Amino acid sequence: MSQEEFNRAAEEAKILKTQPEKNEVLQIYSLYKQSTVGDVNISRPGLFDLAGKQKWDAWETKKGMSKEDAMKAYIDFVEEMKGKYGLAD
Repeated sequence: MSQEEFNRAAEEAKILKTQPEKNEVLQIYSLYKQSTVGDVNISRPGLFDLAGKQKWDAWETKKGMSKEDAMKAYIDFVEEMKGKYGLAD
């Protein structure tokens, strides 16, 4: 696993043929954030920001995961999504 593989996976995640299910999008988001930032470093969004709270909650579930482990999990999950949805032409 390398930074190059991670960057390629990040680009491929943007061009899946079909929009993944919401829980899959949150998984991609949370693994990406954990890989690039580490543990959540912002306050949980307010009451009326439902999407923001879901993203924050998903990221919070990765707390304590190393950036390297998160990168590997991210690459593996994007590969799974490519197999399920394919890439746009």
